[in-house]
Amino acid sequence: MAILIDKDTKVLVQGITGSFGARHARLSLEYGTQVVAGVTPGKGGQLFDGRVPIFDTVAEAARATGATASAVFVPPAFAADAILEAADAGLALAVCITEGIPVSDMLKVKSALQGCPTRLIGPNCPGVVTPGEGAESRGGCRIGIAPGYIHRRGDIGVVSRSGTLTYEAVWQLTRRGVGQSTCVGIGGDPVSGSSHLEIVRLFNDDPATKGIILIGEIGGAAEEEAADWLRQYGRKPVAAFVAGATAPPGRRMGHAGAIVSGGKGTAAAKNAAFRAAGIAVAETPAVIAETLLRLL
Repeated sequence: MAILIDKDTKVLVQGITGSFGARHARLSLEYGTQVVAGVTPGKGGQLFDGRVPIFDTVAEAARATGATASAVFVPPAFAADAILEAADAGLALAVCITEGIPVSDMLKVKSALQGCPTRLIGPNCPGVVTPGEGAESRGGCRIGIAPGYIHRRGDIGVVSRSGTLTYEAVWQLTRRGVGQSTCVGIGGDPVSGSSHLEIVRLFNDDPATKGIILIGEIGGAAEEEAADWLRQYGRKPVAAFVAGATAPPGRRMGHAGAIVSGGKGTAAAKNAAFRAAGIAVAETPAVIAETLLRLL
């Protein structure tokens, strides 16, 4: 098993004819992902790479192909509408890779998705990978921009605000011969879709996930919320790392949401919450995997 996606997930790509969307649609196809449709208004009826049908709307694509998940590679000015279009079409999952979406747009999206069955990952995230079996773990499902070749099928769940640290943790595990059930990059924007807590709960309920790596950043209180829930309900070993420990207050570091304000959201506070919950804390990025594997 896995969470969110697996080898049977049918994926459509919003923005498949743009250079960025096209590049990663091809990489997902090479990985073995079932990319069954593309969506670009005005280009319906064409074929992407001679094999993937393109539709004018998400609703048309979903009806014709049975797609249940979307990768959103739409420019920032139109990305919020693309997310809402995926939700209106009834897709189970929308993974928004786009960076730089206005906060006001995402506030509208967040409000519109309340009570909606569509789960949003992102925006400004690397996406989701459930590795497959066999050589290079191909034949799984890759939605987004994460390098597929670093993944290996296994039983460790990874959830992270940072794309590069997601890759770092995954590669550390893979080099040690330890695979992943699913890897989820949730993004680091101030207003985003699924939180650490939501993904941790899915991993906690997944029988195929035996341990969890949680990577956070300064800013906000999402990590503390996840720690508090894990303290009460967690049933699996968890290791955590918080990026931005040396960031000066009031200065944004990396992601738009990575800012310490009013003394809240510091790395020290997050690490204290993790330790209080019995979560092992990695002191540096270099020992993220090692910190979890010691628990196992």
